[in-house]
Amino acid sequence: MDFGENYVNELVEKAEQLPQGIRWHFIGTLQSNKAKTLAAIPNLYTMQTLTSAKTATALDKQLPPDRETPLNVMLQVNTSGEESKSGLAPLHTEESDTEDQQPNSLGVYGLATHVLTQCKRLHLLGVMTIGSFEASTDDSRPNPDFECLVRTRDALEEKLNKDLPGSQWGKDGRLLLSMGMSSDFEAAIKAGSNIVRVGTSIFGERSNTVA
Repeated sequence: MDFGENYVNELVEKAEQLPQGIRWHFIGTLQSNKAKTLAAIPNLYTMQTLTSAKTATALDKQLPPDRETPLNVMLQVNTSGEESKSGLAPLHTEESDTEDQQPNSLGVYGLATHVLTQCKRLHLLGVMTIGSFEASTDDSRPNPDFECLVRTRDALEEKLNKDLPGSQWGKDGRLLLSMGMSSDFEAAIKAGSNIVRVGTSIFGERSNTVA
């Protein structure tokens, strides 16, 4: 059973109270000073919102020595280009990585390479996006955010296969896609999503909470 949580403090509390068989996914913004707290959760399965090498390195270093499996990570991509959204710029087959557009930071390919070569206790599982509200509620056409994430995944796989042959990432030879929420999960699944986030449909709207 897989559950997700946006806030570190709430995830810690719930992980302590609920069965250890639950696989927890962190899907919020992680402040670097909380990496140790998050990494200490024994049944943390995936950190879905990775956007920086600093956070990747912190998680890699803070995982407990007795943890038996790598921590899965997914790279968050800002497919809609909204300034209010976190995430890396999309990657396309015909483009070089976007890291030169973002001083002191890495693009999708650069961050993926960092995880694969520098973070031995992390496993690059895939890519995720939180698309725009407009795209998620428009049934008249294919969701452009989903299409963009699929293109980014495909381009990243191509570059990794070319530049880092033999490296271990994804599942069964493919990077997974985490896209789609309660309002558009059916369209996301049709577009190829492997993971949908449907907490609102199951539990209802959540109250405002401070991490």
